[in-house]
Amino acid sequence: MSKTDPLFNLSIVIPVYNEEGLLETAITDLVAKMNEIPLVYEIIISENGSKDRTKDIAFGLAKKYRNIRVLHEDEPNYGRALRKGIEQARGAICICDEIDICDVGFYRRALNLLTEDKADMVIGSKRHPDSADKRPLIRRFATLVINLLLRILFGFKGSDTHGLKAFHREKLMPVVESCVVEKDLFASELVIRAERAGLRIVEVPLFITEKRKPSINLFKRVPNVLLNLWRLFLVIRLQRKVQR
Repeated sequence: MSKTDPLFNLSIVIPVYNEEGLLETAITDLVAKMNEIPLVYEIIISENGSKDRTKDIAFGLAKKYRNIRVLHEDEPNYGRALRKGIEQARGAICICDEIDICDVGFYRRALNLLTEDKADMVIGSKRHPDSADKRPLIRRFATLVINLLLRILFGFKGSDTHGLKAFHREKLMPVVESCVVEKDLFASELVIRAERAGLRIVEVPLFITEKRKPSINLFKRVPNVLLNLWRLFLVIRLQRKVQR
């Protein structure tokens, strides 16, 4: 695990899988926008199991831009890629983004809240009342269903666990280390455990459009999501009994 480097203000972690059509354009645009902000930052491209040219493009970007690092996993695993990126981050503040979003407006809002000590974690929620979610109906419905299940199973009080996230890395590392699930639900577990740990979580709106079709079929993800939800429920329930 990497220690916070005082030379870095911000680490941006972006897991990617089969993103050869979007990766170079999105990162080039992100670098241009980030260079307008007076921060020392790094972008961590956490590639996991891509079957196309994503890994080669990522390493090419790392050669082109000194503040880009690439992490690699042999198998597709979003949660492991995200976790590894957070663990290897060097910035005092960490932002977890998606290659098809890269919302620098969210970065600015989140950084203001974090640096003014108004939050420990900021979530860009797709279901915030002021959000504009232009994704297809089926994806918006999936977000609604997942959030409902999280509320029922874990008493989650927020509106979204898979939106963009920004947080003080040192405050979140104990939470990251306590997480047990990977793949699709690591992000949800991270937020749920942060909420249960009493960290101050603030939600802000997101403005999302569909830039490309999802790299993983939504319906193929359902069995794994349900399995990990059940596993997480059992783990947290057991921890409650032990704590009592």
